[in-house]
Amino acid sequence: MAASIPDDIFFASITEINQKLKARELSVVELTKAFCDRLERLGPGYNALALSTRKHALKAAKDVDGDLKRERFRGSVQGIPFGAKDLLTFAQHPTTWGAKPYAGQIFPYTATVLQKLGKLGGILTGKLAMVELAGGPSYRYASASLTGPGLNPWDRTRWSGGSSSGSGIAVAAGLVTYALGSETSGSILTPAAFCGVTGLRPTYGLVSRHGAMSLSWTLDKVGALCRTAEDCGHVLHAIAGADAEDPASAGKSFYYAPQFTREMKQLRVGFAPIEYTTIARLMDDAKTGAWDVAVLAIDPARRAVIDYAPPYVVVDITYLVRPGSPIASVAEADRPGVRVTAARGAATALMLQRTLKNAQLTPADSEPAAFELIREGKADAYAQNRFMLLGLADRLPGARVLDDRLDVVQLALALPKGRPTALAYVTTWMAQARRSGLVQRAIDAAGLRGVQAAPAAR
Repeated sequence: MAASIPDDIFFASITEINQKLKARELSVVELTKAFCDRLERLGPGYNALALSTRKHALKAAKDVDGDLKRERFRGSVQGIPFGAKDLLTFAQHPTTWGAKPYAGQIFPYTATVLQKLGKLGGILTGKLAMVELAGGPSYRYASASLTGPGLNPWDRTRWSGGSSSGSGIAVAAGLVTYALGSETSGSILTPAAFCGVTGLRPTYGLVSRHGAMSLSWTLDKVGALCRTAEDCGHVLHAIAGADAEDPASAGKSFYYAPQFTREMKQLRVGFAPIEYTTIARLMDDAKTGAWDVAVLAIDPARRAVIDYAPPYVVVDITYLVRPGSPIASVAEADRPGVRVTAARGAATALMLQRTLKNAQLTPADSEPAAFELIREGKADAYAQNRFMLLGLADRLPGARVLDDRLDVVQLALALPKGRPTALAYVTTWMAQARRSGLVQRAIDAAGLRGVQAAPAAR
């Protein structure tokens, strides 16, 4: 009986349910009855249900139980209850396109994606509500649907997003395990985002649109809304492929084989570097999200705008003094009449603002500008990290880098404030890099003097 189905099954993944079915912990008929009951009971309250297909679903479930009993396994979607956006035809059943003029519309054929899932043992339990005509004439209005506005299951006072509104709702509320939707310009990804599920918009032509209402022939795609990215992979594996009934079919398939996925440590990540000449501009851009990750010295004055991961290197800060300068130590640089420069907004400048007692701080607009002040004799000492100053000293004969140090700064990966998930990921990644010795090997390979790997956080 449906009552024997535990509640957590309604929010389980495709893989979890499929394993239980193969192990005969559940029967497909019992599972289907439970999902049909839940869809019919709760779906109308969210304006998510266009049509229950219980009779067909129970017949299909009985057939799949027979296959599983004989160990005829057809794939990961076998026996899994799912829903489909009501712009996909299902032979001899209404396909309303979410619009009142088409409320009685019936087609004699079934959409290719539903045929494919049916052959693999997928159980269609219902057709799901949508914004009328896929949002073509009225996407701005949540109420523009034959069943009424899609109500978000997390907060019924808010919209579910569309036009695949019922698909997003049904997955989020545990009314189906996964659902098919369609997208022309955001109609899968929007309800997925609004309802907190995972949406997959396939590449154009990868999945057949035969049997789907056409909104824009050159933009329409049929895809999935699921609980996880893994579930999306299983569904795409099932529905992708060539179809002679769709002239735009790319003739390509998709094979989801996670057992052959490379380990994370074998993957290489590309990134687009942005070089800033001034710290001030970098900090301004942090407020607008113009960059995602930066290498910055940790300074308390910046924490209102950015968040830091734990430091990964500790860097000596000292002075570069101009040719002929009598300054021989850091202490001698902090005397009356000495002009000290640093890039405005840099950690060294912020440090000097707090610590200089006698010398005159002469900020420059950028690091290159600070070096020019030394070259032109307009500053006596330039504060920066030792390895950078050693490189600059080679460009100015007679200039010297002092042997002692002014202080140390800790360098860390920084992110614009308000990205806790990304910060947690970067923190974990950098901790692994330190433990593995990667940071120290990078320092040694670059020959960086005055730089040490930061101790592990406790």
